Formats: sequence, structure tokens, C-alpha cells
Amino acid sequence: MASVTLEHLTKTYPNGFISVNDVSLHIEDGEFVIFHGPSGCGKSTILRMIGGLEDITSGEIYLGKELLNDILPRDRRLAMAFQNYTLYRHFNAYDNMALGLRLRDLPRTVIDSRVRNAAKFFGLTDVLDKKIKALSETDKQRVALGRAVVCQPKVLLVDEDFARQNDDRRSEMLEDIQAINREFHTTILYVTNNYEEATGLNKKIVFMKDGKITDIR
Repeated sequence: MASVTLEHLTKTYPNGFISVNDVSLHIEDGEFVIFHGPSGCGKSTILRMIGGLEDITSGEIYLGKELLNDILPRDRRLAMAFQNYTLYRHFNAYDNMALGLRLRDLPRTVIDSRVRNAAKFFGLTDVLDKKIKALSETDKQRVALGRAVVCQPKVLLVDEDFARQNDDRRSEMLEDIQAINREFHTTILYVTNNYEEATGLNKKIVFMKDGKITDIR
């Protein structure tokens, strides 16, 4: 199952700042959930703790029935789409998308099938042989999403900074992650501080302020 459960999740930094304050939440398998609130309210910190990029001060995070707290990021069945989605500029699109699978020593035929299916899904088939530095920003973003999808994650974590540079790219990204949710039944957790965007997606919204959940709609 790809449900995500947070139980009394707290993040306190060494200077005493409480970024996430006793948050409990259950997200169903296959849900698309938006975390909304002002900058500094803790929404991105929650995603980073789920992904294993931030240590947990206290509380538990579960993926299905599996406790994630002490599992290394690479061993979690998650994928992350944050602003720093490093692509190797001197690799072509195919090799960037295949890299994670090669590191897992999957058979060449499996890697090729997954990469080509993801390329077809994202409309990247015609650019697979092109170097990253030759691609448009939209295609680079889709290569990054493709690299996540080929690993068949149970949950995709998407931070608003992933496409903050351009409104058109942001709209395209939102269409792409909704398609991933719809076609692959991947649980999506998306962070935004844009109220119109959050409400316009017609998905469950978790409203946050000062490290706490204030409302869920």
C-alpha cells in the first residue's frame, strides 16, 4: 500500500525553532494531497522528512505499515521532485532517466522498457538521444519526472520550487503530476504557497500555519 501516515511528527532545529509541531495526518493510497501555507510554515520540511532529507526530532512516518524513520532515503519507495533535480548535462536524456535503474543493477531489457515507456508518457521519445544541455527547460523538467517514474515509486513528493521559475512550466508540471497520479495510481504530495493554485486543483488540501495543520478540506 502507498498510504502515508504521520504520527505526532515534530521537527525542532538546534536554535530552538520548531518547524513542524506535533503533526498527525493520514493520506490514502493513490491520493493527491496539497500542502498549503505561507513560507516557513513547515510544509516543505514535512516533505523532506518523508523523503529522508531531514532528520525527525520526534514522531513516526509510515509508508503503508512500514516505519520509515530509520530507513535510508535510497531505500524508501519514494521519488522526489524538488528544485535541485540535478541532471547530468553531458549525458543524454535516456541515460539520465536510466541512471537510477542501472545503479540498482536491473536487467538491460527492463531498463530499456521502463525508460522508453516513460519517454512515451512524457512526450520525450524524440529527444532521448539529445544531451541535457540541448533540451528545453520543459523537457529537462520532464526528464527529471521521467527519472522518478521509471523507479516505480509508491509516492511522489513535489515541492513548489520544482517549477517556480516560469508560470507556463508550472502549469505543465501540474498537468504532468496529475497524469502520473491518474495513470500510475501514485500517491502525490504537493507543496505550494499559492492559494489560487491549491484550490484550483480540486484536490484534498492540508492548510498549515506555524508548523501546525489548521484545516483539511
